[in-house]
Amino acid sequence: MISSGKLNQQNMIGWDNFFVAIVGAAAALTGLIFVGVSINLSRILSLSKITSRALESLILLLNVAIIGALCLVPQQSSFLLGIEILSIGIIVWGITLKLDIDLIRFSESSHKKHSWQNILFSHLAVLPYVIAGILTLSSGFGGIYWLIPGIIFSFIKALIDAWVLLVEINR
Repeated sequence: MISSGKLNQQNMIGWDNFFVAIVGAAAALTGLIFVGVSINLSRILSLSKITSRALESLILLLNVAIIGALCLVPQQSSFLLGIEILSIGIIVWGITLKLDIDLIRFSESSHKKHSWQNILFSHLAVLPYVIAGILTLSSGFGGIYWLIPGIIFSFIKALIDAWVLLVEINR
């Protein structure tokens, strides 16, 4: 585990390429969500909670892009990076929790199972950022390894939502 207080070339070798790739992938997936919304806008607007699901995916992808960009800032201390990751993680968790609570509250009984699956993926996507922030803040750069499951689940959630926005709502 890296415990240095300063971000430098030696202890972050390889991470810059990882975060550049992740930011690019998040941007591409964000475009896919926008295409899905654009193509099916009238249908999405007619289904009350699908708009919240699209918004949640955009927030998760924006989270990946912002955190990835912050991890690329040179000469940043692990303490500062931990504060940034934790703050953004808590904000995103609060927003997604509100969207998820509304989704479950207003879902028809036939869609409750899918709503709970959606909530599970949301939390699997967001909570690793909070953990990464706490560990990076308290223990150093080794905490950024917790970003990986958050990024993976954010991408999975966004792809599932893109599929719903492009295909499933038309069935």
